[in-house]
Amino acid sequence: MMPHSKVDAIVETYLSIADMEAPGLVEGLYLEGSAALGDYRPSTSDVDFIAVTAAAPPEDVLERIHTRLGAHPFDGVYLTWDDLRRGPDGLGTRPQAQHGRLNRRGALNPITWHTLAQHGLTCRGPKPDELEIWNDPDALAAWTDDNLDRYWRRLVSRASRLATPWGLICLGGYGTLWVVTGVARLHYTLATGDITSKTEAGRYALEAFPERWHRVVNEALRVREEDTAEPTLGSLASGLGDHFGAPRQSLYGSPFERRKDVLGFAGQAIMSAHALYAAR
Repeated sequence: MMPHSKVDAIVETYLSIADMEAPGLVEGLYLEGSAALGDYRPSTSDVDFIAVTAAAPPEDVLERIHTRLGAHPFDGVYLTWDDLRRGPDGLGTRPQAQHGRLNRRGALNPITWHTLAQHGLTCRGPKPDELEIWNDPDALAAWTDDNLDRYWRRLVSRASRLATPWGLICLGGYGTLWVVTGVARLHYTLATGDITSKTEAGRYALEAFPERWHRVVNEALRVREEDTAEPTLGSLASGLGDHFGAPRQSLYGSPFERRKDVLGFAGQAIMSAHALYAAR
């Protein structure tokens, strides 16, 4: 069953268009991300997919499919059955759809394979446990450890300067949710070898980190539950209003105080996650 009627409608629309443009091309379709992890939010979540084909799909056909699909929040990657067996190492790039556009040379990572194997939601084709899907816990851990610095530490460094895009984004609810749960998810993966959702990562952080950080984690969980935080100026303005309304929604009296804790927690979580990897 789909986690929400909106997901069902998007999947149905996509398959209808794909089958019309190229009958038989999409042999398998699986959902990952929040839809597969039980954390789908209809107002703010994308629908993340893995489409499986027998051979490398014609890129002009994929362009037509996603042009017709338009602005539906349907983001994902095109792989072959052989790709699923081989894993991301050595595959180079594969076509990926994001925000209604096709990136013909999208980068790959082991999160995709591990999420499909452990949590994938089947829309078409054999179930994941009936497939031969590459699995390498060491490769997943190494990629996760590297991503802590390659993406997250760089983001935190940029966000530490207020007069930057991420510095401003971290004043709002979206930045709070993205950063706090983002680093907590990677910490969870290094601690458990599994993949988890934003909400479950927040709950995990409440157990894994000292009480000093519980307020900012609970703030991220509040934002997630409200399902209103998006990377837009309107969402930022609305998030700032959480501090000044009556009654006040935020657990913080000031967005600057919250931003300080968001960045402080991220630094602590990155350092702790690196220590987990070093202890393997």
